[in-house]
Parts: sequence; C-alpha cells; structure tokens
Amino acid sequence: MQSCMARIPYATLIATLMCVLGVGIFCGTMYRGASLTVIMMDQVFHLRLIWIEAVQMIFIIIAVGMAALGFMILFVGFLATGATRYKVYRAWRSRVGGRISCAVLMGITYFLNFIWTLILCFLVIVTFTYTCFWNMCSSVEHSLSCIDLTQFHFMFPPNTKLEDMKICEKYEIKAFCKDGVENAEVMFILATLSSLLVILSLVHYLMCLSANYAHIRDHEKFQELQDIQNLNELEYCATSKDRF
Repeated sequence: MQSCMARIPYATLIATLMCVLGVGIFCGTMYRGASLTVIMMDQVFHLRLIWIEAVQMIFIIIAVGMAALGFMILFVGFLATGATRYKVYRAWRSRVGGRISCAVLMGITYFLNFIWTLILCFLVIVTFTYTCFWNMCSSVEHSLSCIDLTQFHFMFPPNTKLEDMKICEKYEIKAFCKDGVENAEVMFILATLSSLLVILSLVHYLMCLSANYAHIRDHEKFQELQDIQNLNELEYCATSKDRF
C-alpha cells in the first residue's frame, strides 16, 4: 500500500483537478453567458448574432483539449514518480523520450498559459462592461428614464441607428436588465474566476513538468553511477578469484 501511494504524483494530480474544475466552470458559464447575450440582443436590439454559435462550439473544443492535455501531463507524472521511474526509464532511449515529452509538454503549457492570460484580460473587460450596464439599469429604475447606450456604439453594427441604442419600453428594459445583464454578469464573473484558476493550474503544471524533467535527467546520471559501481564490483570479484 505504501509503495503504491509513493507512485502517485500528488502535485500533478492537484494541478489536474484545478485545471478540470476551472475549464469546466469556464466553458459552462461562458456557454450560458453567450446564450443570454444572444437572447438579449435579439429581443432588445433585434440583432442576430450568428457567430456566437461558432464561439460556443469553440468552448466545447477548449474543454476537450484542456482535459486531454491535463491527463497527458498526469500520465507523464505517474511515469516519473517513485519506483515507476526506475522501471520505465532504465534504457537510454526511454530516458531521452521522457525528457523530450516533458520538454514538449512544457512548451505547450507555456503557450496555453499565454492564451489563457489573454482570455482573462478579455473577460475582465467584458465583466467591467456588464457592470457598467448593471449600474445604468440601477439608475434607470430610480429615474424611470431611458437606457442610453450610444456611448457603446462601437459594440453595435455600423449601420445601427442611434435611436435603436436607446431602451425606453418597460418590457425591453426588463429583457435587457433582469433577463440579460443581471444573469450574464454573474456568468462572466464566474468565468473570470475560473480562467484565473486555469492559469494557476498551468503554472502548477510547468513546475511539475520541470521537476519531472529534472528527475528523469538525474535518473540517467544515477543509472550511470550504478552501472559503474556494478562494473567495479564485478572487477573486484574477478580479481579476488584470481588471487585464490
């Protein structure tokens, strides 16, 4: 039992749990947030955002890809931990393959860390925008005036009229504030926090892969020293037999 527990890469396992949890929350909240945005734009501004469906499909691909990467790194962690390392990386080719696999996964993880940092920055902007929308909705509830979105004209298609950027009808205000902004803002806040969790898991992965790379490299030196020691023992036994 103790030998089996010693073969578990706990650091990589924790990073995998963080990655799976973060990616799952991110994809679920972003999918729901995108759906709420599509409904809101259709009901309030009568705009059809067809490209959102492609973005939602990208979220599913991201989830599958990140899960596959996480389990590959976890598999490499199992191979480079405890007694398993001494059995798997005995030969020279296996050690070279192990070091190359760790180096490739480190490169992929570093690149994904950069991509997720960009996603985090984008989500911060989206969340800030929806927070501004919610503040505008709160002020309208007290003043009973229209919601003027002309200052956000860059978010609308070029041919949108200025009067279409003003929300005055009660049912449109409800569809924009209660049904759209309020629910979508919560989804985007959760997506922002989950993306931060994914970035932390990727940094954790980089540390684990660096440690595994060092373990495999040091195992090669240890194997060479062990071979030299075995050779010296054989020579000593041979010389002892010659004496007697």
